[in-house]
Amino acid sequence: MSSKLATFLLSIVLFPIASFSQFRKYSNEFLNIGAGARGLAMGSAQAASVQDGTAGYWNPAGLAGVKDHPEVNLMHAEYFAGIGKYDFGSVAIPIQDNKRTIGVSLLRFAVDDIPNTLFLVQPDGSVDYGSITSFSSADYAMLFSYAQKVVETEDKLVSFGVNAKVIHRKVGQFATAWGFGIDAGVQMHGKQWHLGLVAKDLTTTFNAWAFTFTDKEKQVLYLTKNDIPVRSTELTSPRLTLGGGYDFQFSPSFSLLAEANLDLTFDGKRNTVISSNPVSVDPHLGLEANIKGVFFIRAGVTNFQKALSDGDTLNQKKVWIYQPSLGAGVKIKNVTLDYAYSNLANQSNPLYTHIFSLRFTLVKREKE
Repeated sequence: MSSKLATFLLSIVLFPIASFSQFRKYSNEFLNIGAGARGLAMGSAQAASVQDGTAGYWNPAGLAGVKDHPEVNLMHAEYFAGIGKYDFGSVAIPIQDNKRTIGVSLLRFAVDDIPNTLFLVQPDGSVDYGSITSFSSADYAMLFSYAQKVVETEDKLVSFGVNAKVIHRKVGQFATAWGFGIDAGVQMHGKQWHLGLVAKDLTTTFNAWAFTFTDKEKQVLYLTKNDIPVRSTELTSPRLTLGGGYDFQFSPSFSLLAEANLDLTFDGKRNTVISSNPVSVDPHLGLEANIKGVFFIRAGVTNFQKALSDGDTLNQKKVWIYQPSLGAGVKIKNVTLDYAYSNLANQSNPLYTHIFSLRFTLVKREKE
């Protein structure tokens, strides 16, 4: 990794949070990556239909769909040629005759082996490459989830759920943060339709940062005209996600789920389809073909933005860009393997990554 990239990474993860308590438009963005290859392949359109162990991330009310046996979900992804590593794991356990479900989810996003070049240039102007050390920037979140069925009839299922999330962020030996937040969600399911509502960071999520620098490090920061961060608090505004889905049943062995979600943010104008004060709206669209409940084919599109056209040398023409994704899955008895091919950039400038996830249903072996 080049020293320029290292300086850039250090600046975006450390120094922007140096000021005192304030709302930040893109705070805790690692919590918006997604969870599970199914959801990422469907363009993150999950609020209405998710009913597996990843629901602790997408909509905690969906955990009510975990029935009879505990479920384990695991996912790993690498971004930017392996520079960024993202892992997700969850356990969901149904209790009280499937009326309630509890769950725990763990997320980690990290960039490892970032060069620390603070002491690369010596006081006499010479360059000492032996002074370069490395550090990691890692973000962690643990979600404690609870879901409960409110109405359960032959034609309708209504459930609600809540998350208590603990956040820990660490930038080498320079900075650490601890935070806390609450999410809540509701789902309604008919025979073929699905509705979902999620409120994330419901009570405003905060990160309390503490910084540690040696006297020598402070001196270098001062001489290079960099701010020396102090203790501060970073606040994350609430957001709402509305979702609706419908199952088109073409035959007993083939169906197609279509889902659309709308993310509503209230922290000022964003580069989204609807960009305004006080609300910006960002859509997500997803499809899932279900073949005999064994094979699945998925597609999605998300992150619609306006950007300068690559072919416009005057930098005046703006065009709509978006991030497409594809995926597939197979279920063999109590194990499901899902795959997503997701774009991190846009349709005209692709930067794809491969994502795999596993889901295990922990079925007890019957005694002979």
